[in-house]
Amino acid sequence: RWPVTTKPPQHPHQEEVPGHLAGDRDGLWPATLAPSMTLRPQPPTPVTEVHDSAAEALAAVDQQYTANRRTLVALLASANAPLSLPEIMELQPDLAQSSVYRTLGVLEQAGVALRIVTGDEFARFELAEAHSGLHHHHLICTACGSVEDVTLPGDVEATVVSELEALAHRHGFAPADHQVDLIGVCAACQQAA
Repeated sequence: RWPVTTKPPQHPHQEEVPGHLAGDRDGLWPATLAPSMTLRPQPPTPVTEVHDSAAEALAAVDQQYTANRRTLVALLASANAPLSLPEIMELQPDLAQSSVYRTLGVLEQAGVALRIVTGDEFARFELAEAHSGLHHHHLICTACGSVEDVTLPGDVEATVVSELEALAHRHGFAPADHQVDLIGVCAACQQAA
């Protein structure tokens, strides 16, 4: 059975509104946090634990935990949503773009970072759930390419897990985890249209 908590971890800036999904524009993510470049002050998993687990994951694939990798892991851990390469470069202008691109590839290979492909020209990157400690899903806008992290209420998440396990069982599939990406058009793009 996949781990399911009765109440998913809550983002530090997230307010719970009964009957709404976390990340919903109806109130759980304040409008000031909507841009993907907003940083949260503290990731759900303490930074020292994030760095320790990242170092272990990199060592498992014979890679060192260099200063650039450490910088990118800290940045991904503090971001409230997946970041594109241009967003990373804007937040860390002292790093060379080619180095950031290579480093993200190594972090992805080691399972430290997750690449999220969107409809625009840039992939987004986030800290993998095993390192962030935050189980979540995504709202992906096909118009602007934005990606927003969302969490489900515990009872809804439990139902999703149960249904996915039943589906996997019917197909003889052994699930390890799940991720739901809801594809559509964000509120800002709907208003602009």
